[in-house]
Amino acid sequence: MQIRDLPYADPGDPDVRSGSRFLFWLCRNQLGGQLRALVWGLLNQLSIAGLPFGVGLAVQAVVDDSGTRLAWAGALIVVCGAGIALGDTMLHRAAITNWITSATRVQQLLARTAAELGSVLTRRVAAGEVVAVSTGDVEKIGWFVEVISRFAASVITLIVICTGLLFYQPALGIVVAIGLPLLALAVLPLLPAATRRADVQRAKAGYATELASDTVAGLRVLRGIGGEELFLRRYREASQQVRRAAIRSARMWSLIAAIQVLLPGVLLLTVVGYGASLSLDGRISVGELVTIYSAVLLTGHPLRNFEEIAMAYSFSKPSANRAARVLALRRATEGTGASYAQSGGDLYDPATGVLAPAGRLTAVVSGDPDAAGELADRLGGHSAAGTEGAESVLLGGVPLDGLTLDEARTAVLVQDKDPVLLSGTLRELLDVPSSGKVSATDALDAAQCGDVLTALSRTATGGTDDPMEARITERGRSLSGGQRQRLALARSLVTDPEVLVLDEPTSAVDSHTEARIAAGVRELRKGRTTVVLTSSPLLLDLADQVVLLDGNTVVAVGTHRELLRGEPHYRAVVTREPDSEIDRGGIERGGIERGGIERGGKSLAEIEGSA
Repeated sequence: MQIRDLPYADPGDPDVRSGSRFLFWLCRNQLGGQLRALVWGLLNQLSIAGLPFGVGLAVQAVVDDSGTRLAWAGALIVVCGAGIALGDTMLHRAAITNWITSATRVQQLLARTAAELGSVLTRRVAAGEVVAVSTGDVEKIGWFVEVISRFAASVITLIVICTGLLFYQPALGIVVAIGLPLLALAVLPLLPAATRRADVQRAKAGYATELASDTVAGLRVLRGIGGEELFLRRYREASQQVRRAAIRSARMWSLIAAIQVLLPGVLLLTVVGYGASLSLDGRISVGELVTIYSAVLLTGHPLRNFEEIAMAYSFSKPSANRAARVLALRRATEGTGASYAQSGGDLYDPATGVLAPAGRLTAVVSGDPDAAGELADRLGGHSAAGTEGAESVLLGGVPLDGLTLDEARTAVLVQDKDPVLLSGTLRELLDVPSSGKVSATDALDAAQCGDVLTALSRTATGGTDDPMEARITERGRSLSGGQRQRLALARSLVTDPEVLVLDEPTSAVDSHTEARIAAGVRELRKGRTTVVLTSSPLLLDLADQVVLLDGNTVVAVGTHRELLRGEPHYRAVVTREPDSEIDRGGIERGGIERGGIERGGKSLAEIEGSA
């Protein structure tokens, strides 16, 4: 795989049983690139290893006053130089290709997992961890995959050098053959401690990233309650812990690096001292001494790769562990190939007993927001963390989890209570897979986005006042909460799925706008199955049926007004009043006494005026 051929058509099915297995799987899938890098690495390092032999021959040729041998030695040095230049250039290309392609493979796997799980991903794993895996961790994993081939070339080169010196000059060759393996293995006792310190550093850095991500996401809320300084202190403390952990880790790696410099120096002095004595005794020639001295001196180049692979593995293993944890997340069950064409019909959740008849608007009321969120996840084909294996939601009698992912997404769309707006123009925001039956204009009208379009038209680019060309910043931060919510609703309406599940779609808008949205959604979704999780009387009053949940169980089904009259718990949830404070004899026209009961700023007059 070359960089120009990216992305992968299929990044593969990774082994995520552990971080080490994941790294091995990546290396195995990069086998072609690894072999190319190994070949060029051998050319580069064996050419470097050949230089001392050429230099030794040249020195001995000068001593012996042999012009022919000097010419041959010069030719050998030129060939080695050309091999070094070509090998180094091509090795760099191959190594960078391995790095980028392996990192891209991991990014594609992460993107596929995110697409499969949707909003459930951040409920199963912290958002900061996902950010850490998809940024810094990807680079560290790619680093380890890339260095494998250079390390293998270094091992082969050292074996060749030791073997060659044993045959070339056994007396000094035996010293080198014993010393080089000891140099390569000398740092092994320090690696576990260095790895542990690196693990601690990575864990603390991951926590700091999570804390920063959560702080940025909730910045408006923090400012509203005056909590910026508290979270700033927390992040400052987390940052200092990362700094201290990084210093501890760096000290260990500095010690390893120092040993990698000290011990080759000791070996070099030993070889020079022993070689000089042999030369004085006439047992070896000056050229042989120069050759062995140069060979030992240049072994520092392959030995550095031993330190690098140890560092790469210690830094990449925690990253691989995090990546494996994220990639191990799956839908509750994999698709079994059930046909979507057979799945049109009622939507039924066996876990709670919620039944949404086909083609009707069903509202679900729950006093527990967490239970409502879990229900929305299940209706979208995702089980909450820890509930995998629970019975699947049925769509027309077909298990939703039995459909392939594409079919399940076509059948059911879930908009959670905190939808995300991607950066780009409004036209790009609404350019989503859809049935084509609902236009962007109709969706924006139903979601009551008129004032949003007016505001966006002032910021449109390209010399036009077309609001569709206006750019929306990341997560829609330039918009108010109500504006973001309405644009997200319009995006969901454009898709026109068979079943649309909306979790608190109007919690951030005023009552008058909410009433118009309720009417617009009902009209636009006529004949399609719509489930709204809400406690807003304005939406509830327009629903064909209302389902009341107590915990995770359906306790009542009826219209909004029927439940107001007959279900005290329903009245308590909808009106935000305890059962004991509701006058059960004062339920009129909608079931609420005209006593100024309000829900989120909505008075009785507003509630009844929308009916």
